[in-house]
Amino acid sequence: MFHMAKKKRNRYTNDDIPVKEIKNGYIILDNGLKVTGVKIMPRNIFILDQLTQDSIIANLRTVYNTIDYEFWIIAADRPVDINVYLSQLELLYNNISNPVKRKLIMEDINKGNMFMNNNIVDTEYFLLFREKKDDLIQKRIRTLINTLAGAGLVAYQTTNDDLRMILDNFLNGGTTTTFGTVLG
Repeated sequence: MFHMAKKKRNRYTNDDIPVKEIKNGYIILDNGLKVTGVKIMPRNIFILDQLTQDSIIANLRTVYNTIDYEFWIIAADRPVDINVYLSQLELLYNNISNPVKRKLIMEDINKGNMFMNNNIVDTEYFLLFREKKDDLIQKRIRTLINTLAGAGLVAYQTTNDDLRMILDNFLNGGTTTTFGTVLG
């Protein structure tokens, strides 16, 4: 008689995700590999002249062609939080007596509230890779930052917050988790 082995069902979805922890700008996987990379600051090249646009695109093509390892380009949406800005506007509004200035400030407050109520997001760009060796990781990050700078783009190493946001985007449909994480 043929017996099929019972498949163990996991209780939680995150039991299937091989993430051990997020630390020092790395997602550390259960197998020891580290996922990291750079955050590329957005730049609207379409406001530049055609020659500059073509140059940036050609330089970016060169950057991608010099990468000799597996990598992922990720565009992730991050909710825009302008609560501090809105609070500052409200304080300013309360301290101004000039009716024209008060009207302008109130228009800005209303615009800000519209943004907050319509779930406005910033799109952020990342180039990620995985590697085990810290020295090779740091060399790749330095090279990416420098070659992207040569293409007219500013890049920084990913932070823990960036990596959590990327995971939240993929695992939770962009909803940020608000519970604490305990790692053993």
